[in-house]
Amino acid sequence: MWVVATAGHVDHGKSTLVRALTGMEPDRWAEERRRGMTIDLGFAWTTLPSGGTIAFVDVPGHERFVPNMLAGVGPAPAALLVVAADEGWMPQSAEHLAALHALGVSYGLLAVTRADLADPGPALAQARAEIAATSLGEVEAVAVSGATGAGLPDLRAALDRLVARLPAPAPAAPVRLWVDRSFTIKGSGTVVTGTLGGGRLRVGDQLELAATGEPVRVRGLHSLNAAQQRVDAVARVAVNLRGMSRDRIARGDALLSPGRFRLTDLLDVRLAGDPAGDLPATLTLHVGSAAVPARVRPLGPDTARLRLARPLPLLIGDRALLRDPGRHHVAGGVTVLDVAPPPLRRRGAATARAAVLAGLDGRPDLAGELCRRALVRAGELTRMGVPVTVAPVAGDWLADPEHWRRLGGRLTEEVTRYAREHPLEPGVPVDVLRQRLALPDRALVEALLRPPLRLRAGRVTATSVDALPEPVARAVDRVRAEYGDRPFQAPETHRLADLGLGPREIGAAVRAGALLKLADNVVLLPGALDDAVRVLARLPQPFTLSAARQALDTTRRVAVPLLELLDRRGATRRLPDDAREVVAPPS
Repeated sequence: MWVVATAGHVDHGKSTLVRALTGMEPDRWAEERRRGMTIDLGFAWTTLPSGGTIAFVDVPGHERFVPNMLAGVGPAPAALLVVAADEGWMPQSAEHLAALHALGVSYGLLAVTRADLADPGPALAQARAEIAATSLGEVEAVAVSGATGAGLPDLRAALDRLVARLPAPAPAAPVRLWVDRSFTIKGSGTVVTGTLGGGRLRVGDQLELAATGEPVRVRGLHSLNAAQQRVDAVARVAVNLRGMSRDRIARGDALLSPGRFRLTDLLDVRLAGDPAGDLPATLTLHVGSAAVPARVRPLGPDTARLRLARPLPLLIGDRALLRDPGRHHVAGGVTVLDVAPPPLRRRGAATARAAVLAGLDGRPDLAGELCRRALVRAGELTRMGVPVTVAPVAGDWLADPEHWRRLGGRLTEEVTRYAREHPLEPGVPVDVLRQRLALPDRALVEALLRPPLRLRAGRVTATSVDALPEPVARAVDRVRAEYGDRPFQAPETHRLADLGLGPREIGAAVRAGALLKLADNVVLLPGALDDAVRVLARLPQPFTLSAARQALDTTRRVAVPLLELLDRRGATRRLPDDAREVVAPPS
């Protein structure tokens, strides 16, 4: 199926032409038929000579109903512009064409109607000249009469040629169905309609409601008044939603593939039309079937930041238009450049941002986004419309390669600096490094580690971490000199203080393996445990605490924690009568 929207001035015969082509009545309301004027969107379809199906979104032409017209044209990939031979080019012809141009519609066809009432030549020539200066360019033109049927075969053939040129649909794309109609069917519940521009819908699919983010389930699908189990883009589709009341969804909302879109009320855009500096402070942004007030902040000559009255599911590269409803004026087209722009807080930030935007063209660019954002989650880029084709550096984090290289260098510098500032600590806590490097996730710190850096007990250290600060090393050498021949004698607390071995210094020496800590202020030289087991193994088994103390030539202050440590390590076993025996003497 192909979908084409009509466009043109009021009473130029758009609905009459659709009726003649399809045999269907596009005007849905009794008032429309009574007044002979389309007020809201109408829908009809027919089979082309090639055998394909074409669906029309028939739009109102009166200036009062331009927002309705834009809701129908926004999601459609092509347009049938209608101009009456007896009236020629008119104000709404111009506004509708300006809207198509602003939206970047590049596929179209011109039908000059009422060819039975006037020579179609002048109207055709003027319309083609006006259209040629827009995104539609040179279009095929056909003179027709809806009343007599003259030219209809030629128009059908031209429509066949038009749809043959349309881009191939993308059934693998995420679904973003802009809702243009919402109603209730007795016994079925809420039904919404829209033009499915990309993706695929199936009965049973779970989608997200853009306005609230709540999940909704597809209960049924209809296309061209026939029930379907699956509908592929491009198509007009009616979606029956399970458990959804009609007052919770309306025109301008959207049904979305879960997790594939980012709702944003702040975006940076490129403008095509009125200069950014000449725009009013508030305009209406039309995108898809939505119309949302937007505050405009000019940044560069053709770039601006828009603050929307409500968030919309937008992607980089989306086309939209800004309209001044008070003046009935299309201010220009919009190309979305960024749906998650940085704040502009500092003096000169707006000028700097304008310079960045000047180099963007609205095409999703993974390398460029990584360069600008430095670090970003893969899912965030996907929801912006940027395909992710590189591997994460940690978890789902992506990094700009140059920024990642610089972070690695800074990490080494911070570890070195911390070791200099805190010589007695066993490395830098990971969270301290995360804060110093302004990283959003501690997993990024761990991913940056390269030899000689390593992670140990939640701290980052260098392989040379076991080297003691010089004052501590000197103090340990004094202990070794004084107690080397008395391995089970521990320096008293006052002697440790004289040597400069406080709790932090002792902790550093113990971590480095230079001292063995039995209890607070009770330390021995390393190797004392194995030596003690050898001495105790020569005693009659089992042995008492007193016998162990005498054999080791030490005090109760040392013997008690020493034996308890040997018990914990399994070298000795404590018996019910408090005696002990050696379990595994060292070799």
